[in-house]
Amino acid sequence: MKLNPSRLRTKAAQAAARLATRASRLTGRGAGGMIGGLVAGLIDPNIMNHLGGGRPVALVTGTNGKSTTTRMLASALRSHHTVATNDGGDNMDAGIISALMAGKDATHVVLECDELHVPAVADRLAPKVLVLLNLTRDQLDRVGEINKLERALRSCVEKHPDMTVIANCDDVLVTSVAFDAPNVVWVSAGAGWTGDSASCPRTGGHIVRQGDDWFSSVPLSDGRPFRRPTPTWSVSDDALSSPEGSHKLELSLPGRANRGNATQAIAAAAAFGIPISDALQAVASVTDVAGRYSTIPFEGRDVHMLLAKNPAGWQEALSMVDRTADSLVIAVNGQVADGEDLSWLWDVYFESFDDLHVVASGERGTDLAVRLTYAGISHELVPGLVDAIRACEPGRVEVLANYTAFRDLKKGLLAK
Repeated sequence: MKLNPSRLRTKAAQAAARLATRASRLTGRGAGGMIGGLVAGLIDPNIMNHLGGGRPVALVTGTNGKSTTTRMLASALRSHHTVATNDGGDNMDAGIISALMAGKDATHVVLECDELHVPAVADRLAPKVLVLLNLTRDQLDRVGEINKLERALRSCVEKHPDMTVIANCDDVLVTSVAFDAPNVVWVSAGAGWTGDSASCPRTGGHIVRQGDDWFSSVPLSDGRPFRRPTPTWSVSDDALSSPEGSHKLELSLPGRANRGNATQAIAAAAAFGIPISDALQAVASVTDVAGRYSTIPFEGRDVHMLLAKNPAGWQEALSMVDRTADSLVIAVNGQVADGEDLSWLWDVYFESFDDLHVVASGERGTDLAVRLTYAGISHELVPGLVDAIRACEPGRVEVLANYTAFRDLKKGLLAK
């Protein structure tokens, strides 16, 4: 009996990926979440299609909250199924391939997906559900203008009409992406940052905001008004509202944004037939997302770690900082993974941190220090990440860092 050549290639790709992953771990170069998928994809360009295997797939995308929402949705689905997921946050092709290989026997797939990669991944995996969280400026040197990304995602939704779209109707750009989707579930998940949605992405008309409502001053080309849809799911400080009624939502993770993430995760779980009561219990059990929100003991200090990557994420994370802590370390790098253009620092409102001992740190700590100076925030500049923690008196230290600064500081603290 002859084996299908494409299947032979897939098997060879998986074998090579396992070797590459093992070598990466043994040499201490990393966890192998990327290299295995990268090697497999080079050997078999169709491996993602093969590994998908027709299983029910959920893709989670957006500028902020992808990892948290993915973890919550995977937890909810695990209450009834086995799940393959990229819980390490590797959300481009190589990371997705690695997740599919690691979870080849799972019945369901939940994937965090980089916004730029969603169209190609959707074509390969034909997702049952797409979760759209938010769209704001992020790494302009890589992603480009946000309206271009909105158009690409809108085309993806049009191309997959059978896909259920879980969309945040409080976000103007997300609403534009999903506005004409035949299977859309509207969720009021909040939009703390509105600086990137002053105009309608379809007509250029000014967005008028009236409380929770918003609408474009210019109708669409077919005469329809472009206005915030009526949600069937919403969240408040006290409860989650669904088509089945009101539910108590208790989370281990802090912040209004995470309540919105949880609501979209639960709405997505419901699209897979998961009872709301089970989903609520599952998302409440999520306490840590790749070290975010964790507290690390270090030389007499309790270091509380918060991650932020763009203006919207920084503004949300700043609201989570414990103002009763003894010190605040803000750390900024400018590597490729962070985005090398840090001009967005001037869009973040730092002005309210004059009541804490503040330390600026990271490879781009000087840029940050200039911004803090103009914000009128007294601070000291300590470029070394671990040294910045040591510059704080023993006690509780809040840390707010962008991607590689967060990663490197966490590694440095745990290595001591």
